Amino acid sequence: MKCTHVALQVRDIEKSIAFYARYAGLKVVHDRTDDIRVVWLGWGEDPPRFAFVLLHKPYDQNRQPEWQHIGLAVDSRTEVDAIYQRASADGVPAPWPPKDAGPIVGYYCGLSDPDGNLIEFSFGQRLG
Repeated sequence: MKCTHVALQVRDIEKSIAFYARYAGLKVVHDRTDDIRVVWLGWGEDPPRFAFVLLHKPYDQNRQPEWQHIGLAVDSRTEVDAIYQRASADGVPAPWPPKDAGPIVGYYCGLSDPDGNLIEFSFGQRLG
């Protein structure tokens, strides 16, 4: 088994595409509209090995559990810091400032995407 995608329902798909492009380097690799618009984001592979699937379906309430998040690994602590600084300069909510949580969890920060989904950027985790 392997994880192939994470699907998120979003209220403003253009804002979400821009967020994931700016902070995670993701690009649109598939875009279709059936009953709703569905966009796959990947890192440029064709076909992608893993995708973030954005489902454009507005909703009124946004009540994600406190620790629910998507984890993205980066290449260095410096990159974690740079992502956090870019988000801070842009006024993006960042509920988890950079923190070193030891050898298993590593060094990480967390940003909120336009719909309040938490995205963790980490270096040094024993994953991936």
